[in-house]
Amino acid sequence: MDLLRFITAGSVDDGKSTLIGRLLYDSKNILTDQLAALEQQSRNKEDGEIDLALLTDGLRAEREQGITIDVAYKYFSTPRRKFIIADAPGHIQYTRNMVTGASNASLIIILVDARNGVVEQTRRHSIIASLLNIPHVVVAVNKMDLVDYSQDRYNNIVIDYAEMARTLGLKDVTYVPVSALKGDNIVDRSENFSWYEGPALLELLETVKVEKDTDLRRGRFSVQYVIRPQTEEHHDYRGYAGKITSGIYRKGDVVTVLPSGLTSRIRSIEIAGREVAEAFAQQSVVLQLEDDIDISRGDLLVTGVEPPRVEQEFDVLLCWMDSKNLLPGNKYLLQLGSRSVRSVVREIEYRLDVNTLEKQWAPGQAGLNDIVKAKVRTATPLPIDVYTDLPVGGGAILIDETSYVTVGACMVQ
Repeated sequence: MDLLRFITAGSVDDGKSTLIGRLLYDSKNILTDQLAALEQQSRNKEDGEIDLALLTDGLRAEREQGITIDVAYKYFSTPRRKFIIADAPGHIQYTRNMVTGASNASLIIILVDARNGVVEQTRRHSIIASLLNIPHVVVAVNKMDLVDYSQDRYNNIVIDYAEMARTLGLKDVTYVPVSALKGDNIVDRSENFSWYEGPALLELLETVKVEKDTDLRRGRFSVQYVIRPQTEEHHDYRGYAGKITSGIYRKGDVVTVLPSGLTSRIRSIEIAGREVAEAFAQQSVVLQLEDDIDISRGDLLVTGVEPPRVEQEFDVLLCWMDSKNLLPGNKYLLQLGSRSVRSVVREIEYRLDVNTLEKQWAPGQAGLNDIVKAKVRTATPLPIDVYTDLPVGGGAILIDETSYVTVGACMVQ
């Protein structure tokens, strides 16, 4: 049984948490004790209905304000597929939380309030979906019960969003009219949408094609720790521990160490203390090489075709996540895999206007939640891949050196 990771996004009060709650409730994925707790917490509602948003809004501040602040993860399954859901906040000041949740998603559900249509946060989250190269986008036009299930209103929203999707280059966009509160078109097709011929939301999630998120042709192994026991039994042992993020590694394969460019062969591969003939992406392993080479944490052992380029200055698309503005010349730590290097933002080429999708050239600075194209220079050369080609080798973060807080998410161009 395969696994689909997806995230819900959209503007505040569009019904993201309620949609997830309805999805879990109607698909019988809520335990009895969870249901009892929901009923107890919803006892003050005037209509007596269960507040399904409470399933994901776990923080006290979220329940008091009726909003989502942090990303909440839920797990459920059907006979056809397993799912991991990330419920992202809609408020603009929590956009950075949404980026975190979306970074590992294969599909994004963007909710649109049928009364309001496409708004600023809809555009911002769609831009982020485009930057993160999320392969599937589902536009759920929610709260259709509040517009009398109007087909004209639904069609107008589809036209508006489709124009933006073409501009952003979103690959696979599907539109579904729903009412999360009433349960229309969530798990089963609703009779209220006699004019809609497509699948219900759950049917769509169960049948969408999930691409493999790993590349087996290009080997990427970032060294996290060098193992040197220096005991009588393992006097000459030198192993490199880490996680294979892309490709297949086999005993005897030639590997190139980057950024130094030195080469060697794999002497052995160990998983959980047991030697194996080969290992592949997403496995944590210990590699031993035939030659004693100066290798340390953050170095990249690569195999296969199309090795990463090694550069000290490169362009990135950057989502700025700090309340303090980004200015050219500011210095940060850049974290890529297990490698952390000092860096400086040399130039901000343009800012993307989330309302018009126009490029504002030479803005001079970037503020909270701005999306900009910038030039970054690192203190030492760095092996990098283009993010849209190989995300595991081209996705990085900027860290404030003084507070060690993440202030920016970068996609290498």
